[in-house]
Amino acid sequence: MPIEIIMFSVIAIAIVLIILILISNNKNKIDDSQYTEKTEITKEQKVKRIHIAVGCLSMIICLLIGLHFANIYIREKTSPIAVKPIIYLYPTEEKEVTVKLGSKENITCSYPNYDNDGWRVLAKPNGDLVDLDDGRNLYALYYENNNNVKFKIEDEGFVVESSQVKEFLEEKLDILGLNEREAEEFIVYWLPRLQSNKYNYIRFATKEEINQNMGLEVSGNPDTIIRVLMTYKGLDKPIQVKEQKIETPERKGFVVVEWGGTEIK
Repeated sequence: MPIEIIMFSVIAIAIVLIILILISNNKNKIDDSQYTEKTEITKEQKVKRIHIAVGCLSMIICLLIGLHFANIYIREKTSPIAVKPIIYLYPTEEKEVTVKLGSKENITCSYPNYDNDGWRVLAKPNGDLVDLDDGRNLYALYYENNNNVKFKIEDEGFVVESSQVKEFLEEKLDILGLNEREAEEFIVYWLPRLQSNKYNYIRFATKEEINQNMGLEVSGNPDTIIRVLMTYKGLDKPIQVKEQKIETPERKGFVVVEWGGTEIK
C-alpha cells in the first residue's frame, strides 16, 4: 500500500478520535446539567481539557514524523540500484592501474573502499590484482550504486521461463564477450534470483545507458572495455517483446570487463 494512503488514513483516524473525545466530553457536560445547575468550568477541568488536546495533537505530530521517516526508508530500500558490478582487469603486462567511477555520490557500497582518487591496483595479465593501498590480493573490484537511468520494460528484450534461465545466460554471456570464469560468477550470483520468478523479462543495457548510469575511467589505455548490465523484471506470465540484438566484442590487448544487474521496479 502506498505510504501516502497510510498517512491519510492515520490522519483521518486521529481526527475521528478527537471528535469522539469532544463528543464524549460534551455528553458528560449535558448529563451533568440534568442533575445540577449550570456552573462555571473549574480550573482543573480546563487544564484537563488542554492536556487532552495537546496529547492528541502530539500524537498526530509523532505519527506524521514517524511516517515521514518510514517513507524515506522504504523509498531508499526500494529504489533501483545496480547490484554487484564487478570489474576485472587484464593488462598485457603487469602495471599499476587507476580505476575511477563517474558518480561517486551514487555509490552505496564498494570493496576495496572507493575514495576520491578511485582504486589504485597492481594489475597482472592473468587478472590478479594487488590493492596498492593495503597490499591485499584481489581478483576484481566491486561496487553497487543508485541508478541514474530509470530502466523499464522496453519493446525489445527477452522473456525467459524459469527453467531456461541457466541455458539463456550461458548463451548470451558468451555472445556478450564474457569468458567462462566471468560468466560462471555472473550465473552463480543471478541464477537463484531469476529462477525464483516464473518468467523473467531480461534486457541488456546499451553502452550509452551503462555509461550514463555510471561512467568508468581506467588508466593505461585499455584496448577493450566490455560492460554488461542486465536489467530484469519477474513476470507471472510471458509478454510479447521483440528479441534484442546483441553483438560480440573482440577481446584484444589490455581488456577491462565489468558485469552487474538491476531489477526493474
